[in-house]
Amino acid sequence: MEFRGISMAGICDGRIVIVTGAGRGIGRGHALEFARQGAKVVVNDLGGDVDGSGSSASPAQEVVESIRELGGEAVVNGDDVASWEGARRLIAMARDSFGGLDVLVNNAGILRDRMLFNMSEGEWDDVMRVHLKGTFCPTRHAAEFWRGESKAGRSVNARVINTTSVSGTYGNPGQANYGAAKAGIASFTIIAARELERYGVTVNAVSPGGRTRMTENLIRDGRPPVRREPEGEFDARSPDNVAPVVAWLGSLESSFITGRVIEMSGGRLGIAEGWRRGPSLAKERRWAADEIGAALQDLLAKAAAPTGLAG
Repeated sequence: MEFRGISMAGICDGRIVIVTGAGRGIGRGHALEFARQGAKVVVNDLGGDVDGSGSSASPAQEVVESIRELGGEAVVNGDDVASWEGARRLIAMARDSFGGLDVLVNNAGILRDRMLFNMSEGEWDDVMRVHLKGTFCPTRHAAEFWRGESKAGRSVNARVINTTSVSGTYGNPGQANYGAAKAGIASFTIIAARELERYGVTVNAVSPGGRTRMTENLIRDGRPPVRREPEGEFDARSPDNVAPVVAWLGSLESSFITGRVIEMSGGRLGIAEGWRRGPSLAKERRWAADEIGAALQDLLAKAAAPTGLAG
């Protein structure tokens, strides 16, 4: 995708933004789009492999250089967002470099796909750490900052944008660790939105679709990966397609939406509707065990069936 210079009337003009996992793929697209919309960007990335191993400053540095070539402002951050102190330094860097923080995009992630009967303890723990703790730690330190600003009487109009996945909200075999973490992030989003609303902070999640290092060879529901489109044609699997909704969520225009999971893939934009109470039966006494089976059969007949990855 070709990126032109910074827009003089960008919807995020002057906003100070952190994007984690911004060295490649979807996060890179977020960082560049925020810059194009006038934001100052802290580009966080460890530069590791898909499974989280290794590190390199090069991917994040390349994104920063691209932003500067566009005429924007950006700095590199190589802290581990799943580390308490690393996340604290990340938030402090935005304040020290640009004078504050308006938007936190939690995008960093890894994959350790395995069927349950083959998954190791380390493969479970590593994915939980990067996704769940890597969302909690930066949000925790950012929330502390914004709460302090609000209590000091300063105006706060801040945003947290988390990254969930259809693997978590709808379920994908072979990704019990990743899916559980992403479902947890969706719930974390709802709770954080309710806690932080009083301080001028909205919290939403984006469930993105796109071809990245993490999804390039992933087969879902028995279907092979979507092919790349010829040069010059709309590529529905480009990770850059997700960036516009994330930039909009980071803008002042999005103040009316919080606690939501938004799906964005290719040219399709939608709202994911989460857990809702379905049909029920009530008695004015304790249920007998031998009554449960027939009652649940009746309720299941009335309830909506679970959806697949396509929603």
